[in-house]
Amino acid sequence: MSDKGAPDVPETIATYLRLRGLEPSKFRRRRGPRPVADENQPFMGGRDPHGVGDVLDTLTRDAGWEPQLARADIARTWEEVAGAETGRHTRPVALDAGLLTVQADSTAWAKQLQLMRAQVLSEIMRRFPEAGVDAIRFIGPDVPSWKWGPRAIPGRGPRDTYG
Repeated sequence: MSDKGAPDVPETIATYLRLRGLEPSKFRRRRGPRPVADENQPFMGGRDPHGVGDVLDTLTRDAGWEPQLARADIARTWEEVAGAETGRHTRPVALDAGLLTVQADSTAWAKQLQLMRAQVLSEIMRRFPEAGVDAIRFIGPDVPSWKWGPRAIPGRGPRDTYG
């Protein structure tokens, strides 16, 4: 295919050069500059459009919002996490230092859920591992009590001192 000791010359170019009366030389295809892998150039990798969900996932991960959003998701999807019937009679009221406090409609519901604590906690940890829930506390209906709170002291507490 090649002519006169130029083995790398394609036959079409060698024929053209022979007809012109020129000696075919070693042919090298000239290449342009190699494209730089810049994400802003068209037709480069990583230029495909992203969905809104992907962009928001990246934003929340980069900003460190995942734990806060997972905690909000627990409250938002409580009926799915705890079950439909249980979700109608209970609601999460606080999440502090890994302790989720759930308030029930009655003391009977609170006691029943204390027996189911491991099941509810494992479901929360499975669905929302980044929320940081380590324990659950179930309380009854909201009634005033002198024995609860961070400033409670042991003893009888305030009583009627008249009479």
